Amino acid sequence: MDITYTKCGDYYIPNIALSDTTHYHIGKYGRMRRTFLREYRPIQYGDLVLTERLFPHLAEIDEACHQQLGVMIPAMAEQEGVTAALKRANQMEWVRRMNSIKARAEEVILAELVYSN
Repeated sequence: MDITYTKCGDYYIPNIALSDTTHYHIGKYGRMRRTFLREYRPIQYGDLVLTERLFPHLAEIDEACHQQLGVMIPAMAEQEGVTAALKRANQMEWVRRMNSIKARAEEVILAELVYSN
């Protein structure tokens, strides 16, 4: 293995570069997953970092969470009768119920996707 070094002051620093330079969009759920892995699964986190699979993993988790929310929220709203008619009749009640639905859906998704092995 041929490693080159750069001298910075009195220290030699290895010239290391990532092989995957793809830009990944990592949103709220990806960042939450990274924090979870770093704090509670340090071995898995280290493995993902060293094998350069961390960013693709985080992007995948983020995308899966958004897709699941996109399916769950409308289904729960329909099941509970939160409709456009309710929005026209009583906006504050509609907002209250939609916030409740979103919070419950997000709680399920966090437990299943973000904070799981």
